[in-house]
Amino acid sequence: MHKAIAALSSERFLQKLRLGAGLVMLSFVALHLINHALLLVSLQTADRVGWLLSLVWRNPAGTLVLYGALLVHVLLVLRSIYRRRTLRMPAREAVQMAFGLLIPFLIIEHVVTVRLSQPLYGIIVDYRMVVRSLWIFDPLSGLRQTLALLVIWTHGCIGLYFWLRFRSWYASASPYLLAAAILIPVLALLGFADTGRMLAQGAATAPQLTPAQVAAAEGLGRIKLAFYLLFVGAIALVFWLRRLRMLAERASQITIRHANGVVVRAPRGLSLLEASRLGDVPHYSVCGGKGRCSTCRVRILDSAAPLPPPGSIEAATLARVHADEHVRLGCQLHPEGDVSVALLMAPHPAASLPVATEPVRPGREEEIAVLFCDLRNFTDLSEARLPYDVVFLLNRYFAIVGQAVEQAGGRLDKFIGDGAMALFGVGADRDRAARQALAAAAAIVRDIARLNTELGDEFSVRLRIAVGVHAGPSVVGVMGYGTTKSLTAVGDTVNVASRLETTAKEHDVAIAVSERALAQSGHRTDGLRHSEVSIRGRTAPLRVFLVTDVESRRFAMETDKA
Repeated sequence: MHKAIAALSSERFLQKLRLGAGLVMLSFVALHLINHALLLVSLQTADRVGWLLSLVWRNPAGTLVLYGALLVHVLLVLRSIYRRRTLRMPAREAVQMAFGLLIPFLIIEHVVTVRLSQPLYGIIVDYRMVVRSLWIFDPLSGLRQTLALLVIWTHGCIGLYFWLRFRSWYASASPYLLAAAILIPVLALLGFADTGRMLAQGAATAPQLTPAQVAAAEGLGRIKLAFYLLFVGAIALVFWLRRLRMLAERASQITIRHANGVVVRAPRGLSLLEASRLGDVPHYSVCGGKGRCSTCRVRILDSAAPLPPPGSIEAATLARVHADEHVRLGCQLHPEGDVSVALLMAPHPAASLPVATEPVRPGREEEIAVLFCDLRNFTDLSEARLPYDVVFLLNRYFAIVGQAVEQAGGRLDKFIGDGAMALFGVGADRDRAARQALAAAAAIVRDIARLNTELGDEFSVRLRIAVGVHAGPSVVGVMGYGTTKSLTAVGDTVNVASRLETTAKEHDVAIAVSERALAQSGHRTDGLRHSEVSIRGRTAPLRVFLVTDVESRRFAMETDKA
């Protein structure tokens, strides 16, 4: 029982609960807007579909789910505001929070009228009545509802983006999601405007209200006022409680010493990330302090009091980056005593970065294949040839590599001197990534041999290539600075592929491919020589298959047959 209560009160569960509540409300809003868009077809069509949707959302179960989600989401948002020790945050977080607090003020007027008119006063509210009221008789309310629609939809889409952006399929789906995010509210507003103009043709003045309607309007007005006061009171209570906590914490502060000499005095209970923001210390946090990334991680150098153990969110993230016991997430660690830390991803002191800046765009983890290739005898070649001849040879070599990678379906990442790095399976075709990488490797080996034949005795040189191929999870994202930003990959998979290129040189073969990549490619292993290679940072050696120039032709032939 105690474990069940602890699980239900954990941060991970509350994050999922907040996300689930947000998805319920976003689903309702999306269906509501699609229904508005049907006004472009006809008012009758929108009314019929609206009646079908009311069967889902206006029955007791649907009402409980919808308004329960609204209540849970609002309470958890207020809780998150209370738990923040500082309101300094990146602009995107501030916009998301401001929109969330603004939404109730924008929708109370409309929701109370539409949902309570019939059960309390027997007044049936349909599309015709709503559009007449907002377009003809009370255009100010119409503008407020338009603003509410845009704010709610933007708030929901931002939340959806932060939830989905790390998914492996998001890159390929994002254009369609963006189109839907733009078209749904635009079509809804067009439907509302079109129907409003149609109804305005026969209604120049507002109808005379009956005594019953006047009484209903007064009663609903009191209910609206009560909701406004309740929500304002809840926000005021949160900030009042924050103020009380701040006054209490001033008498109990801790000292956070950074390895670069910066000292921050912060209230006990703040996370290290919040303390950094409070003390104007640049501290990266790509995910916004939710424990979903490791860019805020720190190394604990010393602590005057025992540190609280990592929670489930922090433990999972630290395990994924293989952090040792002295590394913690700055956004999740709330020290109870003085502590000395070193930021593991600290900006350069001379950079003068604004507080809470994230100068890099977050990537996503994908299962990809990585190819590294390099000319073996480039140094000897460059010393014995005229500079222009070397440039000519390198450009022919670069063209061979680039064409081989592109024709195999990969992405040429970069040239590094006389070496090159290519990625396969980024954003699509992940199941074929390793097979494509080996096809590109075989094509490079084949075309280098053709180039040697073509050059013949004119250059009296024979180019030799070494290729390393590995497959596995890697973080893919746009990295760099200014105009030099590009899509690239980092991680253990990239490091291993680079090491395998060196292995090919050491064993005097054309291609060194890891057992994992070869298995994923579907190519046969019979007849191929293999070796155990030690990789720095790995406890166990890696089995690598060594492929000669002649044996590499097998990969090209098997790929053509497939």
